[in-house]
Amino acid sequence: MKKLLLSSALVLSTLSFAQIDFSSTRFGVTAGGNYSRVKNAHNPSGARFAFQGGVLALIPMGGANQFYLQPEVVYYGAGESGKDKDAKGIPGYDAMYANNYISVPVSFKGYFSEAESEFFGLIGPRFNFLIDQKVKDESREIYRTDQLGKAASFNFAIGAGLGYSYKRQLELALKYDFGLSDTYPTLDESKLDPSSTKKKSEQVLSLSLSYIFK
Repeated sequence: MKKLLLSSALVLSTLSFAQIDFSSTRFGVTAGGNYSRVKNAHNPSGARFAFQGGVLALIPMGGANQFYLQPEVVYYGAGESGKDKDAKGIPGYDAMYANNYISVPVSFKGYFSEAESEFFGLIGPRFNFLIDQKVKDESREIYRTDQLGKAASFNFAIGAGLGYSYKRQLELALKYDFGLSDTYPTLDESKLDPSSTKKKSEQVLSLSLSYIFK
């Protein structure tokens, strides 16, 4: 919660002191793929590949054609898979723990120069609101959503990334979102497994393509 308040305060401070030109805001659409995992949950576990897509705004900051605030509202698939082979008479499993969100990242965006086609960097908080949780072939009773496997309705992450813009319209970005919240706050698989008592944070690597209207 302290991290959430601090990040929110930083965003508000930026909005307060930066020269923001809302009248020159441009809008766009974005879509891409997510590679996600959840640390310390559903062991042994693997990645989930999912979709993200939505809308964005590009708001100028300062007089130069270089720095922007970029809020987005996107459908955002995350979660992880769980896979294990048969071993010593114990049947294996092939499960999917899908968490789907309405996600609101608010990124500070800086182009490396004022050139029309240029690389850029992104950094900022991401606020995820759970809209759907689907579990397929859960491996253990404790993983069931009606037991202890219910995902948190809200989680928070810090994202950073790099991308390339073609004529400030077509943009490709690679981004990593580092989860700071506990995705499964009630899940405690086993006192014999030290990792099961740790925070189960969602980590997402994404590749997206955006088109920004003039």
